[in-house]
Amino acid sequence: MASTSTTTEASDRTASALPGDLSDAVRDDASLRRFLHGLPGVDQVGVEQRSAGLATRSIKKAAKLWAIDTAISMVDLTTLEGADTPGKVRSLAAKARRPDSDYPDVPQVAALCVYPDLVEVAVDAVRGSGIGVASVATAFPSGRAHRDVKLSDTRFAVAAGATEIDMVIDRGAFLTGRYGQVFEEIQAVKQACGSAHLKVILETGELATYDNVRRASWLALLAGGDFIKTSTGKVSPAATLPVTQVMLQAVRDWHDRTGEYRGVKPAGGIRTTKDAIRHLVAVHEVAGADWLTPDLFRLGASSLLTDLLMQRRAQRNGHYSGPDYVTVD
Repeated sequence: MASTSTTTEASDRTASALPGDLSDAVRDDASLRRFLHGLPGVDQVGVEQRSAGLATRSIKKAAKLWAIDTAISMVDLTTLEGADTPGKVRSLAAKARRPDSDYPDVPQVAALCVYPDLVEVAVDAVRGSGIGVASVATAFPSGRAHRDVKLSDTRFAVAAGATEIDMVIDRGAFLTGRYGQVFEEIQAVKQACGSAHLKVILETGELATYDNVRRASWLALLAGGDFIKTSTGKVSPAATLPVTQVMLQAVRDWHDRTGEYRGVKPAGGIRTTKDAIRHLVAVHEVAGADWLTPDLFRLGASSLLTDLLMQRRAQRNGHYSGPDYVTVD
């Protein structure tokens, strides 16, 4: 697979850190293809029926308040628009630090997610809070750039203080079966991250099948991704419950085989408290209670936080407050 000595060294390090059978899987292109296409197929009807069942679970008042607070603590509060400004990032950071000014017991969000050129602003705005700063990189959202540009993008964000990098895979390479190319690129970005965590965006809406989602999930895990993430939020469909379930199965199976915990981040299209709670139920039922932490599960969102805060007030006060009281913008 390797085309340079640096990539070869990175591949060797990855392989040596894996259990024997997984080490063999990344030995070369043919082995990687054989492993990915040897994964069990996803039962489409089964996964969609199970997701439909999970979506109907009834959450009672005390459990619902816990779920809302847990979801808030897992939010990556995100602004990824061409019109983003330092002022908007600082305003979002204030909301990240204290989501509801009337209720200081509301948990902080997990991270603030911005473009690389606004990382420095975000870092300064959340300093001392413990909130992470995530930055999209690698020619987000298309992923269409030379690898050197993608690595430079990543290094710039990390140098500016990003503690998390959200990269996008080359879907064209993946869909045409160039798995080794995608594997090497994830490895190279992981190396450029240094101590920052790497979230690998699969853009599942473009992968077409659940089998491809499973293969892309395993490919990202084999290459060293700390999280696998559904979407950029720029393509429809984005995060869906069946896709999230397939990805949760992947990290659960990874843990079973390696003892390592890796995370999942659904992003895009999760706008309501009901959506968020459905995903938390899926986490508990598919991966397990260990994953019900911001260290292993995140919700990529911009508008979701407002609805979570409105529903939280309703649970506490017995009536709904208007969105003007809790709006993120």
